[in-house]
Amino acid sequence: MVAAATAGAVAAPGVSLGPPSHLPGCRRSTERRQPRPSRGLDMTSDRSLSGKTILMSGGSRGIGLAIALRAARDGANVALLAKTDQPHPKLEGTVHTAAAEIEAAGGRALAVVGDVRDGESVAGAVAKTVEAFGGIDVVVNNASAIDLRPTAELPLKSFDLMQQIEIRGTFALVQAALPHLKAAANGHILTLSPPIDLNPRWFGQHLGYALAKYGMSMTTIGFAEELRADGVAANSLWPRTLIATAAVRNLLGGEDSIAMARTPEIMADAAHAILTRDARQATGNFYLDDEVLWAEGVEDLSGYRTIPGDGPLGLDLFLDEQEIGDRRPVTVG
Repeated sequence: MVAAATAGAVAAPGVSLGPPSHLPGCRRSTERRQPRPSRGLDMTSDRSLSGKTILMSGGSRGIGLAIALRAARDGANVALLAKTDQPHPKLEGTVHTAAAEIEAAGGRALAVVGDVRDGESVAGAVAKTVEAFGGIDVVVNNASAIDLRPTAELPLKSFDLMQQIEIRGTFALVQAALPHLKAAANGHILTLSPPIDLNPRWFGQHLGYALAKYGMSMTTIGFAEELRADGVAANSLWPRTLIATAAVRNLLGGEDSIAMARTPEIMADAAHAILTRDARQATGNFYLDDEVLWAEGVEDLSGYRTIPGDGPLGLDLFLDEQEIGDRRPVTVG
């Protein structure tokens, strides 16, 4: 059985990965906690998404919803294309509750129930978004499915689902929105996918998922080059650490994994920083959330921890083992 999710490590139901500290790539941080900062990207207060229109796949909860709410606080228009018309028994939120939260945060919302794998659903979402808001400035490829089982245990149905949502869905949404992105003053494509690392380790552990996520990342390379002359940016964003979402809590390691995570707001603030940059100057990049914020001048990320203190942080998938700290390295920026 495959699980729907957003960026970040999540296991398929029935697959035990053990505690987060036993995940490949997870290690304990030795950094001492620094003074807790206020959250929110204050240093980009002069850069706003006010009046911009974002079309996002997924977004009913988790990282996608956090990105949407951050944009809504600027006064952005956010259209969500998602299948979650009804509540999930283990995951809070639907496309309708997400739209209500966006409105409450100060944005305008459009909930579109549909499947990013289906061309008609995607075309309909684009048409409804343009009808409601007059155009599309940003596409966020957030929807994903994840199943970390190895080749011998991975059903072809689950394999196909991951490739269809991650790769086909990303391509289809951008393709349908492309005329509007080209017409936008500062068009952006943001895909939640990791930096490409051809280390066999990642392919050997969960080949099906690696192919799907790296497929998303390859679209970033292609879109960036193809659309460079049109002034449309294409970038990928990935979390350095585990992110505290309902999917991680329910499928990965319960409260132990949440204690080793940062909140979705770190991804939201990083996305905001990227989407308010000049599209002609910032394209073709594979960003990590903390590096984006450090480059923006943030000195301390401890405010994004789910649990205050200096406890271990779990490293996300597709990243080499490393120490994880809250303080901005002196070599960055």
